[in-house]
Amino acid sequence: MVVIHYTAMTSAQAAADTLCNPETEVSAHYLIAEDGEVISLVPEALRAWHAGAGAWGRVTDVNSRSIGIELATTGFAPFAAAQMDALTELLRGIKARWDIRPERVIGHSDMAPGRKIDPGVRFDWRRLAIEGLSVWPSSSAGAHSSEECPQGADDARFAALMAAFGYTATTDHALLLKSFRMRFRPRHIGPLDTVDLAMTTDLANRFPVDVNAAVA
Repeated sequence: MVVIHYTAMTSAQAAADTLCNPETEVSAHYLIAEDGEVISLVPEALRAWHAGAGAWGRVTDVNSRSIGIELATTGFAPFAAAQMDALTELLRGIKARWDIRPERVIGHSDMAPGRKIDPGVRFDWRRLAIEGLSVWPSSSAGAHSSEECPQGADDARFAALMAAFGYTATTDHALLLKSFRMRFRPRHIGPLDTVDLAMTTDLANRFPVDVNAAVA
């Protein structure tokens, strides 16, 4: 799989210094600067220390099963166009070389809910999905009225759907909802509603996490 991060640092150079310092015990395969420069730090076939504790589907050692991409940004500003262009081009190459399916391009927050928030609410997941580089719920799944679900009644169903799609690192309903909305409904707040359930149902049905994984 591919895991997308942001550096939360002031510059790409500062991030590179950290990622190349053995004492920090953190690394990534690629760092993409704000101007679109792609810096290769670890060969794709080798393990980098970018993911940490977490899970996606049945994969619990994500570092050993993934390529990590760091985007140089503080996390408080929109991602630069040149940076996103470079990311999409890099992802095309990685997917072709390793036969990675779109649903296995995820964010750090997806595999580590509550512990990580990157690449954050400003990241354009829909663009990646349109370009075939990640996934997005179908338009019909989000067309239902956003009525609140009966309190607690559908929490278990939501958690099961999230796990079927890939969110297996936690069973905490609040964390699952926060992580889901961070990626798929970044401007929505409030309790679990019918749109959340419709969107997760669509994702779980079309992209069951371990069914088509090259390595599960």
